[in-house]
Amino acid sequence: MIISISERIKELREKQNITQSSLAKKLNITRSAVNAWEMGISIPNVEKLVELSSLFNVSVDYLLGVNSSFTINISNLSEEEKKLVLNLVNILSEK
Repeated sequence: MIISISERIKELREKQNITQSSLAKKLNITRSAVNAWEMGISIPNVEKLVELSSLFNVSVDYLLGVNSSFTINISNLSEEEKKLVLNLVNILSEK
């Protein structure tokens, strides 16, 4: 199933319990611009795609539907915490 950028933005926003107005404020745009993205009327420009990917901790490729794998940023974790996360991922992948 192919998921459009509009669906991805809405899904990510809702998963984080962020309103359209709140997302718009974080991106310094209007609520109607966010609504237009989610309705598929328009798409974010490159700058806003980068901001969205950073805000939602996903790649721009994920937003664009080029890559369906989900990524998380663990760069701010300690080495021990990174090992724990990777071990958990490995355990869950085996199921």
